[in-house]
Amino acid sequence: QVQLVESGGGLVQPGGSLRLSCAASGSISSSNTMGWYRQATGKQRELVAVITSGGDTNYADSVKGRITISRDNPKNTASLQMNGLKREDTAEYLCKLHRQSGQIYWGQGNQVNDKS
Repeated sequence: QVQLVESGGGLVQPGGSLRLSCAASGSISSSNTMGWYRQATGKQRELVAVITSGGDTNYADSVKGRITISRDNPKNTASLQMNGLKREDTAEYLCKLHRQSGQIYWGQGNQVNDKS
């Protein structure tokens, strides 16, 4: 079993910055992908960014250049640095860990809201 504990999130003004973190514990395989998805009210869940244990990344087009994902493999943590936030970034952000064996785990989610 894998547990994901998220931190960060909150209110931010347009143009502001925010950092989300996700800490994984439990039966974590050395090969996995961590990342964030988000779901705004009334919309489908969508990819924000993911990073493999080897450091390969994939970003949604809407966040490229504004959001950076990183991870610390020895600590089993991942971080999402969000800069230049826009109103359309308001959503619940959920950390995801996808093991190479196929199992998928989700964090509890963190809300990012527009402060304006």
